[in-house]
Amino acid sequence: MADETTLATLAAITVTASFPFYIYGAWIMIDAETVSWDVLVYHLKIIFPGLVLNTVPVVTWMLPRLFQQLNGLSALHAILGLQAYAMLIFALTGIVRIFQAKWEADLYRDPDQDVSLDDLHENMGAWRGRLRVGVFGYVIFWVFAWLLGIYRYLSGYVFV
Repeated sequence: MADETTLATLAAITVTASFPFYIYGAWIMIDAETVSWDVLVYHLKIIFPGLVLNTVPVVTWMLPRLFQQLNGLSALHAILGLQAYAMLIFALTGIVRIFQAKWEADLYRDPDQDVSLDDLHENMGAWRGRLRVGVFGYVIFWVFAWLLGIYRYLSGYVFV
């Protein structure tokens, strides 16, 4: 089996590699004039590998080792990471409802309809707010957790 430094390096690389997927996925949505079904599917195809690259090391390597090395920094790192995932779940509570409303209005198959998203449902503004807060929160907490993780990696495995 690989030694701990090798596994830590692989975890750091894969988690770091997830960030460009998040950025490009966000750019797809920001750049799209109209979010059609094709744009949404393309966006999901981009961010899904990022989520996998991030989540696999967390579940298979970081979480099992958490209690063995529990100290202030590892606890803060875990809290920031869990908060990032909590914000992602919060965002999903908005996006699922937005998806349902747009699907019922046939805005994915026929995106050229002249319909305001806020006219689709009385709660659309709240759902869009959840989505924005959740995604922004996920990225912020992810960056803080990543920075702390890189610090812990460098101090624990590189500059020992």
